[in-house]
Amino acid sequence: MGAENARDQRLGRGLAALIGDVDTSEVRALEHARSQRRIPIELIAANPRNPRQDFGEDDLQDLVNSVLEKGVVQPLIVRTSPADARRYELIAGERRWRAAQRAGLHEVPCVVHEVDDREALELAIIENVQRADLNPLEEALGYRQLSDDYGYSQNDLAKVIGKSRSHVANSLRLLGLPDDVKQMMREGKLTAGHARTLITLPDPSAAARRIVEGGLSVRQAEAAGNRKAPQRKGLAKAPAKDTDTLALEKRLSDVLGYTVSVAHGDGGGEVRIRYKSLEQLDEICRRLERSPD
Repeated sequence: MGAENARDQRLGRGLAALIGDVDTSEVRALEHARSQRRIPIELIAANPRNPRQDFGEDDLQDLVNSVLEKGVVQPLIVRTSPADARRYELIAGERRWRAAQRAGLHEVPCVVHEVDDREALELAIIENVQRADLNPLEEALGYRQLSDDYGYSQNDLAKVIGKSRSHVANSLRLLGLPDDVKQMMREGKLTAGHARTLITLPDPSAAARRIVEGGLSVRQAEAAGNRKAPQRKGLAKAPAKDTDTLALEKRLSDVLGYTVSVAHGDGGGEVRIRYKSLEQLDEICRRLERSPD
């Protein structure tokens, strides 16, 4: 019980506890100045669990040019290496670290945080998300890693990352898209907004190609995805429903708070729940996952 309370208290502190955020910029600047140190670049190793995996060559070269002119302006966030107390492991700032290496720097400014693996992963995700450095897939993979490795619920993730629960849920759903769609996202051909319109479609790959080839906006993609789908084979053409089926539909609709239809066919049947947005879909999932009292 004590461990759970401690974990809840740590989660409740959120971003402020993890990155030393406080009320005034003056105090933040003083804290960073006190905690900063210059560390030989050869003593720093990359973080194998860094959620960011894509480092665009053009952007990296631009940063190299900036480092050559002005040095590394923003310090890297590191921790003492778990394998060797004389060395350090990156938590956040790998792009700056890579640029500093290419620029031939011998030392880089760092802020050292003594944190465990879980907090190191939290910090890496937070720092990158706040700077908008992660593509949507990397962000989602970071969330899933926290969930798989440390049992974080979506509510936990929302508290730690400083995002809404629906944002976390929608991010995680992107991981269920086909590989070719994910690749389009990595290449910047599809935005996260485009990708979210594909999640519930029967053929998201074909829809993604239409979006890219047609240069569709997110709103146009949503409109295309909302077009009525053809009648599925094997189901009767909406005969008059009996009293029991109507009663079941009403019962399910009352429980979920959304319109539910039940259709029977020779090969079985299906239950359909009508919703208008991904936020409503998230709410439906939450209600279906809720454990009975």
